[in-house]
Amino acid sequence: MGAVTTADRDRAPKQDRSRATRQRLLEAAVACLAEHGWAGSTVLVVAERAGVSRGAAQHHFPTREDLFTAAVEYVAEERSGALRALFPEGAAQDRREVVTALVDLYTGPLFRAALHLWVAASNEEQLSPRVIELEARVGRETHRIAVDLLGADESRPGVRETVQGLLDMARGLGLANLLTDDRQRRERVVAQWAAVLDTALRD
Repeated sequence: MGAVTTADRDRAPKQDRSRATRQRLLEAAVACLAEHGWAGSTVLVVAERAGVSRGAAQHHFPTREDLFTAAVEYVAEERSGALRALFPEGAAQDRREVVTALVDLYTGPLFRAALHLWVAASNEEQLSPRVIELEARVGRETHRIAVDLLGADESRPGVRETVQGLLDMARGLGLANLLTDDRQRRERVVAQWAAVLDTALRD
């Protein structure tokens, strides 16, 4: 094995700083999108929030579309990982816990940011195909996680549709949460869906 050179030692900290800058930009972009929407979330606004120059931001993400699609994808992956980490052994014993965790995915800042991105994509031709592809990928991953955690057998008739119905319901609760935080109603809906799933997925 060759000796480690000074250049190699210098390169590692630079790569670490670059990764840290990229992560700060992604997190700042999601926060800006959730708080200010597409119109108020420029590259300059995001760069200032992340504490970096506009040039540094554009080095990592040449276009605004690159920045925001990468940001939502990054946090979606983080949330998927966090959801799996809640149930490290796979299928949960209590399906209500799974339903609650899935609903939480759609009531936080990620969903709010994603919603702004969807609205922007409906009017921005350059953005639309990226968001459609991203959402399809995120949707497939979330569905796979839900199937695993619920211990659902999709070879049985109606099970796939039941799981998808759960995710559609969670998305609807996320939309309702944008205007009012009706936590008590949400908890009742979660309890009912958990009961529905226990019946639909019973062996």
